Amino acid sequence: MNSENTTQLGLEEAARRSRRIVGIVLAAVLIAAGLALPFVVRDPYFMSVVILCLMMGYLSATWGIISQTGQLSFGHSAFVGLGGYTSTILYTQLNVTPWLGILAGGAVAVLFGVIIGLPTLRLRGVYFALATLAFASILQIVALTTLRIGPIVIGASPGIQINLVNSGDAPQVFQFQGKMGYYYVIFGMLCLVLLLSFILNRIRIGYYWRAIRNDEDAAESLGINVARYRILGFLLSCFLTGAGGVFYAQYLLAVDPRRILGLGFSTEIALMGIVGGWQSVFGPVIGSAVLVPISEFLRARLSAIPQMTTVIYGLILVVFMVFLPQGINGLIVKAVKELSTQASRRRRHRVEKTDA
Repeated sequence: MNSENTTQLGLEEAARRSRRIVGIVLAAVLIAAGLALPFVVRDPYFMSVVILCLMMGYLSATWGIISQTGQLSFGHSAFVGLGGYTSTILYTQLNVTPWLGILAGGAVAVLFGVIIGLPTLRLRGVYFALATLAFASILQIVALTTLRIGPIVIGASPGIQINLVNSGDAPQVFQFQGKMGYYYVIFGMLCLVLLLSFILNRIRIGYYWRAIRNDEDAAESLGINVARYRILGFLLSCFLTGAGGVFYAQYLLAVDPRRILGLGFSTEIALMGIVGGWQSVFGPVIGSAVLVPISEFLRARLSAIPQMTTVIYGLILVVFMVFLPQGINGLIVKAVKELSTQASRRRRHRVEKTDA
């Protein structure tokens, strides 16, 4: 290997090391800022919007795990609803704390994930997306029209309300006085799911997911069990989404099937992932940080015609899927790589001048 190639490899390694250090520092700064935010900002409305951003970022990040295998789900609200209904029924009818309901809600979401995933994850193209959409629609119809299933009260159209304990200050049953408790719970959940997704992308299963996403036939010809690794990704996504549904129910103190199982909610979850970057770890969080404030603004301005928010979301979805499939994260990564390449070239130029 000649000296020019050695120099080039050294510069590329230095650029990678530099990007890694910048990423670690940026993550540390964001975590520190997130931990300090409730002590700096006390406005309840602003905190509500921030909590909503974190919650939607979490749900979109869990949705993004299955999208990393190359499949799109447009019915992920079903698993949010299953988690929310499970924990709420256990709490209101059996007095089981919602902290345990997180595990139960995730488990029920996994159970239904197996039922829908095994026959549909072998489908290609839009068929899996349509199957998940149909599943969410069926589940919503059942929740809207069923008052009880045996001894279990479903509540039919109004859903189930969660009563406050001690004026809302009861951490043992996932209720907090004010916004701070809810903020730290969802902030921790979001950090954990991002860390998990980041780790998975850097071990064998993540490499398999990328191979399946890029070329399913080629991956299968190399001995990768496509069906197995897709179902693993889907079930993990279902469990984490069901856990997110528990937070959703406890934060709003209700499960309303018209919202939690609605097509609009599924569209929001998918849209934030697609706008942010649906095949990346941090893209869904970027999408939620951009779209949640826009959504709140639209709801305030278009309160008389709430359906318009879904229409506008649908238009944004189409535009990004057609013209910017890598999302905002793709643009950021491209810009960072370009800056890194330019810095590497400048360093190489300085080295060459020094050698001369």
